[in-house]
Amino acid sequence: MILRPIYTGAALVALATVYAPAAAVRKLTRRVPMHLRARLGHVGPLPGQGPRAWLHAVSVGEAIAATPLVEGLRRRYPSLPLVMTTVTETGATVVRDRFQEHATHRFFPLDLPRPARRAVAAIDPAFLICMETELWPNLFRTLARRQIPVMIANGRISDRSFRRYQLVRGFMKDVLNDVTVCAMRSAEDARRIIALGARPERVFVTGNVKHEAGDDPAGAADLWRRLLGVPDGRPVWIAGSTHRGEEEAVLDAHTAARRRFPDLTLVLAPRHPERVPEIVELLTARGEIAVRRSELPRPKRSDAVILLDTVGELAQLYTVADVVFVGGSLVESGGHNMLEPAARGKPVLLGPHNENFRESAELLLACGAATNVRNALELGGELTALLADRDLRERLGTSGRAAVASRHGAVRETLDLAARFLAFPERA
Repeated sequence: MILRPIYTGAALVALATVYAPAAAVRKLTRRVPMHLRARLGHVGPLPGQGPRAWLHAVSVGEAIAATPLVEGLRRRYPSLPLVMTTVTETGATVVRDRFQEHATHRFFPLDLPRPARRAVAAIDPAFLICMETELWPNLFRTLARRQIPVMIANGRISDRSFRRYQLVRGFMKDVLNDVTVCAMRSAEDARRIIALGARPERVFVTGNVKHEAGDDPAGAADLWRRLLGVPDGRPVWIAGSTHRGEEEAVLDAHTAARRRFPDLTLVLAPRHPERVPEIVELLTARGEIAVRRSELPRPKRSDAVILLDTVGELAQLYTVADVVFVGGSLVESGGHNMLEPAARGKPVLLGPHNENFRESAELLLACGAATNVRNALELGGELTALLADRDLRERLGTSGRAAVASRHGAVRETLDLAARFLAFPERA
């Protein structure tokens, strides 16, 4: 198809003009490695012998969401070596920390023909499972030519992506023809991927695996309070996955709530940890004291704002919160995973922009476990009201936990589809 070489040419241009210069700047200014050889498909030695399971999770959110799938694959197929790839350095950190005993991490190759062929030859996969809807035309074609099945797991197609994909529907149909099975989050996601050209008989609605992130260790809340230096009984709220333009609203709400609860602690977790220095400057300019999570435990002022500058800890950190605000929703970023705090029994505050998590937001809003706020004033008002009413917090938290539990089953259904459509060595 003529669009495939055009796509490859565009990818080469993007590599030369966007990716390579940006990666070089990150390496020089923030010392973020480029991993150039890995990006070119030079995977390096892998433990064990192929064929292997290949699970791709582009970044932190997808890697964390993959946790129950990793556990399920290891239980069902303990003799199958597992390779996990990510695009981002932060995603790599999560994989290494969480799955070091179960999976080998490698960086995902650039979606160009030669890097794709090198990576596939080195990994020797029995199959590839891509978390969410990661579509890689050249890699998928390489796998298809070797008759290696591909699965989209926990698939979703956002409003924005759907509009873009519709502009090249013919190309998307060609790409999706190389996908063996699509396990989609919702009926709407299934409808969209079929409209883009996926074969209807290979599209299934399995639900959202993020409903099943797993239980926290016993005593997690007490442990985190000790690590953060927050005494038992002191109120805590968390602003998670915030974007530029939201921290000001969070700090305004914090100031308003402290008028009634002067011992209130704020844990601020930016979506991108590299923004922490920028947020420290913002806090300093507003007369606030900032302390980084990586510096704790150490003595600190009781009114200090705790900045989460580490990766992969936010979900468990929600255990200490009395109230949680989930960012990416006051600005037009599409929202972030609000199921993590809800599953831990926490009342959730959301801005109006949750397009990427529409189903999850509707679930929590319908049962009253989440509340929409439009600005700093409403955020401060709802925060103060929740902090003042323990019974209300517990009722909303219980509703949220039950709503999340009611949607369990996505992991089992996804693994069942994998067993049905993917060629595991044990089934050969």
